[in-house]
Parts: sequence; C-alpha cells; structure tokens
Amino acid sequence: MKEVPLFHLAIPVKNLTESRSFYSQRLKLKEGRSSKHWIDYNFGGHQLVIHEVPQYEPPNFGNEVDDQKVPVPHFGLILDWFFFDEFSAQLNLENIDYIISPCIRFQNQPGEQKVLFFKDPSGNALEFKAYKNTNEIFTA
Repeated sequence: MKEVPLFHLAIPVKNLTESRSFYSQRLKLKEGRSSKHWIDYNFGGHQLVIHEVPQYEPPNFGNEVDDQKVPVPHFGLILDWFFFDEFSAQLNLENIDYIISPCIRFQNQPGEQKVLFFKDPSGNALEFKAYKNTNEIFTA
C-alpha cells in the first residue's frame, strides 16, 4: 500500500513565547520537538513548524473571493463539515479576532464550503474550511 504524503510547513513568527501560547493553548495544537528558536506542531497530522524571526513583517495582500477579501498568503486545514461548527465555537471561546467570520461560501453551488480566517500574533493568516461535499474539493 502506498503511503499518503504529509506536508511540512515552516513559518516565521515574531515572538516564540507569544506564538507558543497561541498555537498550544488557544488553538490546542499538540507540541512536538522544540528548541529556543522553533517549535513543531501536529497540524491535523501534518508538521507545522514555527520559527522565531523577531524582524518578521507579514505580507498584507488579498484577493476577492465570493465578495470577501481573502488574505494571501494563508494556510490552514480542511475540516469535517460538522466538526467545523465545533471548532469555530472553540475559537469563539478563545475570543479569536476573525478576518472573515465563520460563514458559507458558494452556497448551493459546487464547492459549497464553510470558511473562517484569522491571524496568529505575528500576522500569519490561517484559513479553516469544510466542504459540504468533499468530492467537490477540486471541482472547477
């Protein structure tokens, strides 16, 4: 049986202590290995690494998608349709400041999805989404 590839994503953060609090406590990601300058996280079974870069300034670009300004670049996960609501409720308890609050995009169209966007303390944009029909993830 062929092994499913996993991704590894390394991102800069301005302050490792502040970012550790955000990713470990507010987002409740499981921490892996770490040093004084970086931390590994289990990000939906993938490896997310935050690296301290005190002079980091995130880009501030965006594109219109379904009448909303989506930050570019961004990263995130595709969640289960029903778990999305549980996850967004958890974020609400953590007083996450959304860029795009939980909503439905492309309603009643192919690729219908629930989405939300927010930034980490360093300004990195994260997106979490859920497709009503996962067979439509790559539907044009």
